[in-house]
Amino acid sequence: MLKKAEQIEVLCGRIPDEYGSISPLPPFSREVCSFLGSLSALLMKHPQARNYPDISTFGFFCRQANIERLRSRYEGQISDRLGRGLSFHIAPSNVPINFAYSMAAALLAGNACIVRASSKPFAQTDIVCGCIRDLLENSEYSCLAEYVTVVRYPRSRVINDEISSVCDLRVIWGGDATVEEVRRSPLPPRSSEITFADRFSAAVFDAEAVLSAKPSLAHEFYNDTYLYDQNACSSPRVIYWLGEENVCRCAAEHFWDMVHEHIKGKYSVEPVISVDKYTTACRLAISHDTQVIPMPDQLISRLRVFSLSAELEKYRCAGGSFIEYYDTSLEAFAEIVSPRLQTVSYYGDLAEKLRSFVTENRLTGIDRIVPVGKTADFDTLWDGYDLILQMSRRIAVR
Repeated sequence: MLKKAEQIEVLCGRIPDEYGSISPLPPFSREVCSFLGSLSALLMKHPQARNYPDISTFGFFCRQANIERLRSRYEGQISDRLGRGLSFHIAPSNVPINFAYSMAAALLAGNACIVRASSKPFAQTDIVCGCIRDLLENSEYSCLAEYVTVVRYPRSRVINDEISSVCDLRVIWGGDATVEEVRRSPLPPRSSEITFADRFSAAVFDAEAVLSAKPSLAHEFYNDTYLYDQNACSSPRVIYWLGEENVCRCAAEHFWDMVHEHIKGKYSVEPVISVDKYTTACRLAISHDTQVIPMPDQLISRLRVFSLSAELEKYRCAGGSFIEYYDTSLEAFAEIVSPRLQTVSYYGDLAEKLRSFVTENRLTGIDRIVPVGKTADFDTLWDGYDLILQMSRRIAVR
């Protein structure tokens, strides 16, 4: 048992008495796939789920049809694989539902999970863990009680040390500082680690396509950005407008008018965020030729720059602060690409053009290219990792 067990709140599942007693499962095991499908059904009909789009999105991810789609992706790759054993997950503090995705990926790969959820009191955490508790009380899934453990505890090196010392896989979500702190807790020599450190994201818009875009584009963009207060690594902060100057300008006005109309009744800006936006604009203007484009209120901050550099990622601000750039080609986009650039979202017929741009220029960043509205959609291919393969081990037979 944990030395500091009195500091740990078990939200669902059960901390095992003996860590080594948990056997790995094969990837996409029958019991795990059935469990996630049942969890999806509970979440989708939960009376409070409609108030939290991220819960509905997670429920949609866990549905039986999607799990089967994921399993088919690994046809011929997993028959000789087992999970690594016990996985220990540190979820980020600012994305409520992340803990559930990390857990689901590890379960699908065949691992038992101890997941430290955010210590912040998110309703999403309580709802998902409540549904998991209900399922684990069912005799069909009681065998998974030690495989699906979600806990909450204050920052504790002692607890991190103990769980890390017995885990076979550690997964760290958060900023660079979080990764550095958790890595102070040693792992056993054969254990593996996956880290998701500080990243940032951008969007590329075909200006001509945006000119004729419907208000639904604003809704999709809201889901990428304001839904997470622009705190998710996948939320775009730089908007790269592709087209002639006058077309970009008109398309941008049309786009931001739609976004403003969409968010004005459902999003508010705290005074401290307004100050942060102003400070960010001032800092950016010191280092880059910057135009602050007037908006009717503080809901959207538009900062147009006339040159790009890797330094732009330093000018981050939550709550709707966007750096914009206009160009007729993608060539200048390479200036902001570093290993820290995670996701590029796009609007218009740009998917193949962006893929070719990354591969032909052999860029060190950009792990995901997705349509606007899909930046937060979780997949087992994430941050350049294939999580099913990374979280399982292969038994070689010759």
